Amino acid sequence: MKAEAWIFGVTALFVAVVTPAYWFLAEDWTGTSALVMTALLFGMVTMYLGFHASKMDPRPEDRKDGEIAEGAGELGFFPPYSWWPLWCALALGVIVYGVALAAWWLVIIGFTVGAVMSCGFVFEYYRGEHAH
Repeated sequence: MKAEAWIFGVTALFVAVVTPAYWFLAEDWTGTSALVMTALLFGMVTMYLGFHASKMDPRPEDRKDGEIAEGAGELGFFPPYSWWPLWCALALGVIVYGVALAAWWLVIIGFTVGAVMSCGFVFEYYRGEHAH
């Protein structure tokens, strides 16, 4: 994780150097504050990664003598296809459409359908073909 910490650290330093130059050239409060926040957030991620990199054993990709075979094994769970995000997005679309038209009955229908679809999305791996 040291490489990742260095990448975020260099980016934070770059943004911190660019921020005053941006202010003097553009005199824009919005962009300057966005750049300051960006530098602070990159710095926060740098500190987090640097802290954890010093506390953990180096990964195979962090060592010079690391082999590809050392990183083999299960990488995690990758879900198969799912139709639930489509139905959740359509429910959100109904809600937004109802708000735009000030048709509150449509918003209520959208929230009701959205609650059912969100439950289906959350619990899709507890039943059916891909149940655990």
